[in-house]
Amino acid sequence: MKKRLLGNTGMEVSVIGFGGISIQHVSEEEAINIILECKKQGINFIDTARAYTISEKYIGKGLKEAGRENFYIATKAMERDYDSMKSSIEGSLNDMDIDCIDLYQIHNVGSKQQFDTIFSENGALKALVEAKEQGLIKHIGITGHIRELLIEAIDNYEFETVQFPFNPVESQGTELLLKALKKGMGTIAMKPIAGGTFDYPFLSLKYIMNSGLITVAIPGMDTIEQVIENARAGRDAEPLTKDEQEIINKEVETLGTEFCRRCGYCKPCPEGIDIPNIFVFENYVIRYNIPEYGKLKYDTLEVKADECVRCRTCESRCPYNLPIVEKLKHAAKTFKDLE
Repeated sequence: MKKRLLGNTGMEVSVIGFGGISIQHVSEEEAINIILECKKQGINFIDTARAYTISEKYIGKGLKEAGRENFYIATKAMERDYDSMKSSIEGSLNDMDIDCIDLYQIHNVGSKQQFDTIFSENGALKALVEAKEQGLIKHIGITGHIRELLIEAIDNYEFETVQFPFNPVESQGTELLLKALKKGMGTIAMKPIAGGTFDYPFLSLKYIMNSGLITVAIPGMDTIEQVIENARAGRDAEPLTKDEQEIINKEVETLGTEFCRRCGYCKPCPEGIDIPNIFVFENYVIRYNIPEYGKLKYDTLEVKADECVRCRTCESRCPYNLPIVEKLKHAAKTFKDLE
């Protein structure tokens, strides 16, 4: 596994890291085995978040089996004020049962109001700086989906890493990532497989590894097989072939820009609609040409797409500004046409 220095942190991290969002959906035993496989494959960087429900606790269990000394641990919290962030840091340490976190990140800065609170006199950054002085965390980073806010943050504050979506279909962060690299920051690619929608994970990761913009990519993984396959991209230093680039270009054209990354920030829907899964099941019909399977999965949902009341709460939360209401309307028609 290739390794790179994560900016000026001094941490030499594997170019493929482990994204902890997906192990929320597996058992504790499976999660431990996945962490053990990461160690076996040379993955030494783990990224999770307070918002990922059971993920931190599972990772803590995995560290006991695989050895804390074999990993750099990164987590993040969406708290905006001092007291809440201080509490979250303590919660992360307790849940993972470790004494120090290598990288703690301000998670998903989504508005100017949040930005101003974070950097106020009693904002979240103050709690992180204090925790670093106390030795509870080693480094401070920031994450988000809104490029302009993160550019403002790294221009005016001394962050050590930045985490932003980057993959073949999402290059909007190029300016941000270049700026971060020039400042000596580590760059972390979230959504490296476009939230699981990119059909060629290995090629997407290979594209990222050859971009010159990313220190470490953190695909979410919930099986041992995924760990093995994704780690392979971290050992393949060869440039993309012409055929591989053509495959990527066709996939980018197919996906376009208005696709769901399954980040889950739109949830919970006030009506109980499982928005990300509805779009997944519709893709089975329109992208993968397996309508029977898509309809079967859709029929298991208690609340269907046509029960949307167009309150647009989901749209106000979506970091990609997707027209979710219209997409739900389209999905409802897709499945009605199959009846």
